[in-house]
Amino acid sequence: MGKLDDKVAVITGGSSGIGLAIAQRFVQEGARVVITGRRQEALSDALAVLGEQASAFQGDVSRRDDVDRLYAHVGQLYGRIDVLIANAGVIHPAPFEAVTDEQYDSQFDINVRGVFQTTQKALPLLSDGGAIVLVSSIAHFKALEGHCVYAAAKAAVRSFARSWAHDLKHRSIRVNCLSPGPVKTPIIGKMGIAEEHQDAFEAGLGELIPLGRMGRPEELAAAALFLASSEGSFVTGIDLCVDGGLGQI
Repeated sequence: MGKLDDKVAVITGGSSGIGLAIAQRFVQEGARVVITGRRQEALSDALAVLGEQASAFQGDVSRRDDVDRLYAHVGQLYGRIDVLIANAGVIHPAPFEAVTDEQYDSQFDINVRGVFQTTQKALPLLSDGGAIVLVSSIAHFKALEGHCVYAAAKAAVRSFARSWAHDLKHRSIRVNCLSPGPVKTPIIGKMGIAEEHQDAFEAGLGELIPLGRMGRPEELAAAALFLASSEGSFVTGIDLCVDGGLGQI
């Protein structure tokens, strides 16, 4: 018997990295999963891994019409949502003085607006007693070089979790924040770091982390499962940091 048997979960940004790892774990625990992403090819690859308990929806969480279409799709399939994982996000590292309008807008459109409307528009389908997990980052409280805009966006996500835990308490909907530290995912390759330098980059990060290494996506999935399942039934409004101690010591 799984910890999410007969539950319906929507996971944004579920085609790779942390989102895909969460989807895999949720399927293993008995959930029916809908993943979202912007690239159909990546979604198709993810579905090949996830199997028949999963389906995919192509769309951009920063676009209101795409989010409306997502929930129309989920409503037709299942008629409800029990767990929402707002994971979709982007990062464009740059020194403060070099941040462009495009980098700023992209990070706030997806990391903030996307999380807001993904969650707000899910409410009519979200079951009373359901669970929402917002994926933030330890950048929301720890200054990291080149991350000023990303950090501000993720601070908004942390604030949303606190506010929404209060706003939705009358429906017994738990809202929590999951804040990863450095995790070995494909997003590293999207940060502008040349492939030949990625090993050195990861080794350097590992030296900064008390546990001596980067995190693994499945470790974040285990934490998401705790927050989403009955294991975390008396937990709401928190920020669960899965960071190898980087932001704690």
